[in-house]
Amino acid sequence: MTAYKLAAILLLTGVLACAGELFHDDFSKYPAGWLSAPVGELNAAIQEYHFLPHRGVPLDPWANSIIHMDAWAVSDEDGKSYLEQHLLHTEGRLYNPTFITGDPEWSDYTLEVKVKPLSTGEMAGVVFRYHTNRHYYLFALTGGDKARLALRLPLEKTFRVAEWRELGSAEFPYDTKRYYDLTVVNEGPRIRAFVDGKQILEASDSEILTGKAGVTANIPARFQDFRVTAPDTVQRTIEDRIAKREAELAGLRAGNPKPKLWKKFETPVFGAGRNVRFGDLDGDGQLDMLIAQNIPRVRGDAFDHISCLTAATLDGKVLWQLGRPDPRNGLLTNDTPFQVHDVDGDGREEVVMVRDFKLQILDGRTAKVKKWAWMPPMAPDLRERPYDLNGGDSLAFINLSGRKNAQEILVKDRYRDFWVYDNNLNLLWKGQGQTGHFPYPFDVDGDGREEFVIGYALWDHNGKQLWSRDAELRDHADGIVIGNFSGDPKAEPRAYACGSDEGFLMFDKSGNILKHTRIGHAQSPSIGKYRMDVPGLQLLTVNYWKNPGILSLFDHDGNLLIQEELTHYGSPLLPVNWRGDGQEFAMLSGNIREGGLIDGQMRRVVMFPDDGHPDLAYYVADVTGDARDEIILWDQQRVWIYTQDRPFTGKRIYAPVRSPHYNESNYRTTVSLPGWK
Repeated sequence: MTAYKLAAILLLTGVLACAGELFHDDFSKYPAGWLSAPVGELNAAIQEYHFLPHRGVPLDPWANSIIHMDAWAVSDEDGKSYLEQHLLHTEGRLYNPTFITGDPEWSDYTLEVKVKPLSTGEMAGVVFRYHTNRHYYLFALTGGDKARLALRLPLEKTFRVAEWRELGSAEFPYDTKRYYDLTVVNEGPRIRAFVDGKQILEASDSEILTGKAGVTANIPARFQDFRVTAPDTVQRTIEDRIAKREAELAGLRAGNPKPKLWKKFETPVFGAGRNVRFGDLDGDGQLDMLIAQNIPRVRGDAFDHISCLTAATLDGKVLWQLGRPDPRNGLLTNDTPFQVHDVDGDGREEVVMVRDFKLQILDGRTAKVKKWAWMPPMAPDLRERPYDLNGGDSLAFINLSGRKNAQEILVKDRYRDFWVYDNNLNLLWKGQGQTGHFPYPFDVDGDGREEFVIGYALWDHNGKQLWSRDAELRDHADGIVIGNFSGDPKAEPRAYACGSDEGFLMFDKSGNILKHTRIGHAQSPSIGKYRMDVPGLQLLTVNYWKNPGILSLFDHDGNLLIQEELTHYGSPLLPVNWRGDGQEFAMLSGNIREGGLIDGQMRRVVMFPDDGHPDLAYYVADVTGDARDEIILWDQQRVWIYTQDRPFTGKRIYAPVRSPHYNESNYRTTVSLPGWK
C-alpha cells in the first residue's frame, strides 16, 4: 500500500498523527523454500504427543497454527520476498492454513498486507482478532468476484461443518496477475475493510475485541509486506495489559516450586520417543523404564513391529535388552502393544507384549519368555490384510475376574477387533466395534469385576456388550473414560469421550448422550483437580487434526469452562501434583518457552530452566517418595528427571490415585482421583 493510501485510511480513522508500528515483516529473513518439511514415513502425527521446536525452519515471531500442514514457503518475485501458501487445500472452510503473529492483547489496530491470489477457486486474505484457529475474524478475496468479512465460531452444530457468522460481502472482481492491498481497521467492535485503499465492507461485532493477526488462504497465494499499526495511546494500553499479565504470571511462578534436576542419564543407540513404559522390573521397589524401538511396516502407523526392548533403571543402568537397537527406529506415531505388570499376581512384575505375532509374557528381571501364544488370525473381511496373523495395536489389563489386581489381558487392532485373554494366555472371548485407540476399565455395578469402555461402547466381564453408540458417531474415540468425578460419592458414573472430529461427548451409564460439544478434533484427555473454584474434577483435552493446540476444559457435568490456544501441537496433558496442596497442574511439554505446567485458567505457572534438557517426550510419576510428582523428560539420546526445588511444608500432602502405570498408552485418559497422606 502506498503511503498516500495508508494516510487516507488513517485520516478516516482519526489516528494519523499518532499511529505507530506494532509489527512489520517483509519475509526476507526466511530462507527460500518450504518453511517446514514433511515428516516422511512418521507422518505429521508425530506432534500429537511429541514436542518438536519446528519442522524445518524456526518461525519466530510467526507460527504455523495448523502445524500438521506443510503449507508455507518463501521466495522472491521481482527482487522482493514473499510468503506463499502453496497447497490446494480441499477441505475449505472447515479449517484453513493460517500463519499468525502478535499477542492476544493486541487491540484497535490496523492490519495491512499485499496479497496475490494464484487461483480464484477459493479464498485468500487476512485473519485478525485471532483467539484460536477456530475463533477469529476473516477478511478475504474469494471466488474471483467477492470480498468477504466473517467470524469463525469455535463450536460446530453439524459434524465437520464449520460455523461462521457472515458479517458482510461485496462484489469485487479480481484476477491472479497482481497484488492487492488488503487493510482492516479495528476500533472496538467496529471493523472496516479496504482493498487498494477503498473501503469495501464495514461491520460491528464485539465477540472478540483483541487478538493476534495473520494471513490465510485455501488456494495458492502470495503475501508481501505484512504490517500492524496502532495509535500511540493504544500501544501504551496494550503494553500495560501485557505487563500486567506478565507480572501476574511472575507472581504465580514465584509461588510454585521450581523444577530442579534430580537425575539424568544417557540412552545411546537404544533411545526412543514416547514409546516407553514404567514399572518395577528388577524388584527393588523403584520404577524402571522399558524403552521400545519399532519398525513401521506396510504403511504409516498401522502395522509397527517392536524391534528392540531395553530395560533401564532411573540411574541409567541397563538391566537387559532384546533385539537390535538402532536410533533410526526410535520415533513412532501410534501405540505398540507392550506393558509392565504383575500379571500372574506373584508380587513380581512381568513384561507382556505382542512381538512376532506372538502374545508373550516375559520375566521382568531377565526378559526370559515365561509363556506365549499365537495371536489370532486377521479377519478375512478386513480392508487391509497384509498378514495372516494379527500384530496387535495396543494392550491393556482389566480385572474381569474380581481378583486383587487386574490379570485379564485385552489386545486390540486398529480400529475394529479386540481379544480378551486370561493370564495363562487362553482366549476368553473377543469383541468388535469402533474401538478407537485404548480402553478404560471401571467397576460400574460395584460387583468387584470391572466393565470397560472401548470406542463408544460398554462391555461387561462376560463379554456382553451393554450398550454402544458406535454406529451413530462418525469418528473414532481418541480418548474415553468412565467414572464418578462429581465429588459426590452417591452420584452415578458417567462416560466421557474425546471423539476426534466428533468433539466432546458425555454419556450416562446406560449410554445415553447427555452432552455433545463439537470443539474440533478432540483427543488426549486427562482428569484432575485443575480448578479449586469448581466442584468435582475437571476434564482437559487438546485438539490436533484440523485445529491443533486448542485446549478445552470441562467440568464433571460436561460444561465448557474455558478454551485457549497456548500451543500449536498436541500433548498427553498429564496431571501433575506439583505443590502437594490439592491443586493440580497439567503438563504441556518440557520446552522452555512453549511448554511448562498450566493451571485451570490456562496460565503457564511453572516453567523449565534453560539448561539444555531434552523436551521431546515426558512422563509424570512420584519417584522420590514424597507423594508429589517428578517429571521425566527424554529424547532419543538422554533422560532428565526433575523434582521440586523446595520441600513440602504442609500438615498433610495431596496424594492422588492415578491411572496405573501398567495401562500406559499414548491415547489413554489419565485420571487423577483425590487422595491425601
